[in-house]
Amino acid sequence: QLAQIVEPIGWGIDRIYELFPRLGERRKQEGVTLSGGEQQMLSIARALARDIKVLLLDEPYEGLAPVIVDEIEKTLQTIKSQGITTIIVEQNAVRALELADRSVIMDTGSVVFDGTAKEVLDNAELRAEYLAI
Repeated sequence: QLAQIVEPIGWGIDRIYELFPRLGERRKQEGVTLSGGEQQMLSIARALARDIKVLLLDEPYEGLAPVIVDEIEKTLQTIKSQGITTIIVEQNAVRALELADRSVIMDTGSVVFDGTAKEVLDNAELRAEYLAI
């Protein structure tokens, strides 16, 4: 599936395979035959092969084994260090907050908090009300 991107203008294929060695190992497989975690990696890789400024991820950890979530988190740290803004919509908010600089909490369509991730993690009331911790 990455091979379909003939002339990437973002990250090159070698850099992507360095970031996602699993994809390199499975480069001859059809994308639909990859595991859920590998498909998530492929989605991120395809975005990185373009010249993106913002990466939007909707539930990137959903249904994934903890070891794969760890791999994706490491990848997101690398992406963050490259200056790519990443917006994560995630039910597993604590994991996402550990990566985040900013946090926006919405409740029934309204913003109820907009501040730093640290403010959320340090606020027992917010954690109890919106993160169930």
